[in-house]
Amino acid sequence: MSNLTLYGNRYSGHSYKVRLALVLADISHDYAHIDLAQPREERPEDFRAASRFGEVPVLVADGVPLCQSNAILQWLADSYGALGGALGERQRVREWLNWETNRLGMSLPNLRYSRLMAHYEPAVEAWLEARLRDDLAVLEAELAERRYLAGDQISIADVSLSAYLWWLADAGLDIADWPNIQAWLARIAAQPGWQHPDELMAADIPA
Repeated sequence: MSNLTLYGNRYSGHSYKVRLALVLADISHDYAHIDLAQPREERPEDFRAASRFGEVPVLVADGVPLCQSNAILQWLADSYGALGGALGERQRVREWLNWETNRLGMSLPNLRYSRLMAHYEPAVEAWLEARLRDDLAVLEAELAERRYLAGDQISIADVSLSAYLWWLADAGLDIADWPNIQAWLARIAAQPGWQHPDELMAADIPA
């Protein structure tokens, strides 16, 4: 098996999704927290060398850096045979990973960031919230028909799409308004080894 080091940030749902997949699949790895408040040129040299785009997460496997969270999830599923979905489900997994990149993985993090820190113009926030509500409506309808996004078992699609939803309240929305999503999140949280991002991503950061 590969020697793995994950570089991430405690407030990054994209970092969390990769670390959660590693934990749920019981894949041994080292974790290094990157302080994104530091100027890029002051961040650790090993991270800067590994991060092609200067972003987290980056997973270094036997010295080879892998970037972009959903691409990393796909690599983990392919390499370790975990959370990839059954043979007939893998196209659905890929489709949801790509949807997340352009939809939920864009709307929710940006609205959360605005309402916690950046405070974008009201029109921008309104556009982000409308887009997020559209995304949640799609997900709510899908989860009315199935337990998990690809089938009866959790996959990397569920790990990816759920990542920022644990922080939905930070974006000013109440998960109770989407009961199918809320029930799906409860099923994910019941997985052995699952931890909320506030716990999992802070566990190795010195006090």
